[in-house]
Amino acid sequence: MKPILILLVEDNPDHVLIIKRALEMNNVLNEVRVVEDGQEALDYLYRRGKYADPDAAPRPGLILLDIKLPKMDGLEVLRRIKSDAVLKMIPVIMLTSSEQEADVVKSYLNGANSYVVKPIQFDDFVEKVRELKLYWILVNTLPPESALQGPTP
Repeated sequence: MKPILILLVEDNPDHVLIIKRALEMNNVLNEVRVVEDGQEALDYLYRRGKYADPDAAPRPGLILLDIKLPKMDGLEVLRRIKSDAVLKMIPVIMLTSSEQEADVVKSYLNGANSYVVKPIQFDDFVEKVRELKLYWILVNTLPPESALQGPTP
């Protein structure tokens, strides 16, 4: 089975480095593509602009999505992903600093597959990533890649 590509939607460069480092420390060797805002995430997923070439934007098997993003917030990105017949099959983990109950509720109402609060301490963050890896990459069965290749508007 081919390893899944992870799309990380995160605008904070420090968080990107921490997330990638935590993935490395947990031997998650999956390719991680990073986009910095909500609009860029949709451009990537819908293969628009600089992502028009499918080779430049392979379909992710997992999306790690922050809520507080420039241009378009993560909740709107999530809503659009989960309202698309093809994209909605991609698991989306809300990976955010927000512990607000309203954000948790809105995330699940809009189809989030999981909601994970980013820990402040790096060691705690590494442990959260280990737990994510165990379930989403090793335990969970994802839809086949062919199901994720359908046309999108």
